[in-house]
Amino acid sequence: MGSQGKDFGQELSNQINDALSRLASKEMFQSDWDIAAFAIFFIFIGAVLSLVLLVLIRCLCCCCCDCEHSGSYHKAARKVGIDNQGMEP
Repeated sequence: MGSQGKDFGQELSNQINDALSRLASKEMFQSDWDIAAFAIFFIFIGAVLSLVLLVLIRCLCCCCCDCEHSGSYHKAARKVGIDNQGMEP
């Protein structure tokens, strides 16, 4: 068990040193795929944050404007026509 902890510590230390050396050399990405993955990740994060922002705006507007009483889409539909008694059991 002790050797697994040492291996993990050594591996973590190697990864940190690798990241710091790439940061120092200003070469963060090793290939074009790294750049693409980085861009896709931040596009996804941006989309999620914008959706959260829209939800917060919607909640704050409903709280401030009291849109439950003024909503036109909350009206019950009026029945038109006659009931089909043949469909009743």
